[in-house]
Amino acid sequence: MSHKFGMLFFIGAALLLYSCGSGNKQSHNRSGGDKSLRQAQEVAGTGGFRWDMASGSAIKVLLNQHPYSEAIIKKIPDFEKVTGIRVEYAITPEENYFDKVTTSLNSRTGDPDIFMTGAYQIWEYAGADFIQNLDPFIQDSNLLSPDYDIEDIYPGVLGTLRWDLVPGHMTGRGPLWALPLGFELYSLAYNKKVFEKFGLTPPKTMEELIRVCEKLREFDGKGTYPIALRGSRNWGTIHPGFMSTFANYGARDFAVEDNRLVSKVNSPESVKMTEDWVRLIKTGGAPAWSGYTWYQAGADLGAGKAAMLFDADINGYFQTGKGASKEAENIAWTVMPLPEGQDEINSNLWTWAIAMNKASRNKLAAWLFLQYFTGAEYSLWSALEMNAVDPARKSVWNNPEFQAKMADREGYYETFQATIDGTRILFTPQPHFFETTTEWAATLQSIVAGKYTSVQEALDILKRKMDEAVEDVVIE
Repeated sequence: MSHKFGMLFFIGAALLLYSCGSGNKQSHNRSGGDKSLRQAQEVAGTGGFRWDMASGSAIKVLLNQHPYSEAIIKKIPDFEKVTGIRVEYAITPEENYFDKVTTSLNSRTGDPDIFMTGAYQIWEYAGADFIQNLDPFIQDSNLLSPDYDIEDIYPGVLGTLRWDLVPGHMTGRGPLWALPLGFELYSLAYNKKVFEKFGLTPPKTMEELIRVCEKLREFDGKGTYPIALRGSRNWGTIHPGFMSTFANYGARDFAVEDNRLVSKVNSPESVKMTEDWVRLIKTGGAPAWSGYTWYQAGADLGAGKAAMLFDADINGYFQTGKGASKEAENIAWTVMPLPEGQDEINSNLWTWAIAMNKASRNKLAAWLFLQYFTGAEYSLWSALEMNAVDPARKSVWNNPEFQAKMADREGYYETFQATIDGTRILFTPQPHFFETTTEWAATLQSIVAGKYTSVQEALDILKRKMDEAVEDVVIE
């Protein structure tokens, strides 16, 4: 159901095109000479926005298999009727999706015109000049629908899709590379029936969480366990609850020193957080934790094998609703547990977004597609009628019908509201993200398996590996 289930391998050609420092600025400047963008602006003219301004055009769209895609496909006939644009789409399962996207973009044929992406992938695609800077479209009143209201999109979500192409610079500034379909933040889901049976209240701190885990070992017999966490050897293990907790402990993955990236994964804050996380895994994690992805973690909560899930809020959401899982009616949410004395909530996020191929020859039509499927009207429909959560627009969360829909998921709406202001990308953008986070996950597995004398030793070694991985990154 989400983005996280396999290591992304970007083909060599794309990586070779990625450059650091001043090279990134050159990539951004190339947008200024984009003939197809100027053609789109010329076709639109100066008469104001019209949905039918690209009537007769055709575009190709590449989608990942996901509930967001199901919603898009259902609305494509309406989009075609409103715009006069013919849409050809293809759906690819996630295990093959990003390889297909990268191969297609690297061909520079303009096929597909539109594709789904995540924020981390932008750090590769934008640097390789594969995707279109959307700011010229946003800033042109003849191209932007007066009803679009980009300020309605949560700034932390939209900001993840802005980046200035400089490794070490955080997201939130620079060109806008994509628009969000929806996203996830991280929280604690729990089985309220189990908690009631054992007289427990939702934990507020990491120490409380570990104590709750001690009380819930084999809570319903052999094969049941306290908390579902991801543990497989890939980046998906690091970026949800782990990275959110890492930031809540005051830890950082990288810092910029003397124009170079320097890993900080062996800092005192990181060591303390990792020690506590390992205690959590050993006290409450699944016996087969090291093989767990999004799928296994969410499914175990829904099946009643796990009493809690520390992961994406929507991972638990998909286990609710009539007939979704055995425990569908018993799942509730609360804010992620924080370290002692911490009250500021930091959550990493993932967003599925849609971007425009820089090589597209149909940019006006592609831009209309982007607007339609990230606009307020579509976002509300997809959230109410389909499973397109979490919506990226504040107006949807403020809508009484949507609030009524969320009321059946105890604590979901309240947890979202308590977390959203501190939700953003917590990783440092850099071109070796997938390599370094996979090594991080492997180190975590080794610590849990007892292969190091201490967490400090393990993270000292991880730091050296991460420094070596980014040694070619020079920031100018």
